[in-house]
Amino acid sequence: MVTLGELCRELISALNAHEIENARFEAELILEHTAGADRLKLLTSPELKVDDDAAKAARDLLTRRISGEPLQYLLGEWEFYGFPFKIGKGVLIPRQDTETLVEIAQEHLTENMLCADLCAGSGCIGISLSRLTGCRVHSYELSENAYRYLSDNIKLNNVGALVQPILADVLSEETAMKAPEYDVIVTNPPYLTPSDMRQLQREVSFEPEMALLGGDDGLEFYRGILRLWSKRLKKGGFIAAEIGMGQENDVMHIFEENGIKAEVQKDYCGIYRVVYGIKS
Repeated sequence: MVTLGELCRELISALNAHEIENARFEAELILEHTAGADRLKLLTSPELKVDDDAAKAARDLLTRRISGEPLQYLLGEWEFYGFPFKIGKGVLIPRQDTETLVEIAQEHLTENMLCADLCAGSGCIGISLSRLTGCRVHSYELSENAYRYLSDNIKLNNVGALVQPILADVLSEETAMKAPEYDVIVTNPPYLTPSDMRQLQREVSFEPEMALLGGDDGLEFYRGILRLWSKRLKKGGFIAAEIGMGQENDVMHIFEENGIKAEVQKDYCGIYRVVYGIKS
């Protein structure tokens, strides 16, 4: 029977050998998930024995991780803006970059305001906004796989009274026409180009293509969303969209073509990440 310290070193060594960054951090999370050993236990009790089933589970996750599968999928849950979200194959992984969108949007929301979260995925944006402000949210998602995670995360975060999942295509005129008017609209749509898709990191290639590919120039969803959903935004309402690197000028132009005076905000890494504006 292996000790906690021995197993941790084994995982770190294998992760380093496959050039996976933050090997110690990932090894610790795998051990916490499979053996219930948090960082404190690893530091204070490395001599503790790990039972064979837990050790096998840790090694199985290691094998999947070094094959390129994202750590977040292996763990089945990831934190976003301090809140827990269930994730797995078929749904986009919540990223810290997207927290910039939540930071900006929450300033324009108060309790009982109505917000639309378009291309909701796991629901991390809309659910976080609801938890932070008490607003009501309609979360629109087309993928049935992602919709299941969205529904689970609404329950996990106890916001069923405030957040309504809607299985629908946000680029459909019928979907938009049926929608009410919103105080705020947020979206993190697919925005990669085919060229971007060919150059993805190995881990990102495990994520669903429909959540990543934004048409030939990466701008298809911005055009469709602004054309359809700016009409569902109240006068004086706020709309914000996450963008890819270098897309700020094109997306600001699309906003302004649809009557939204646009501004842009950088993320924590200094990259332009969110285009936003108010409907005049």
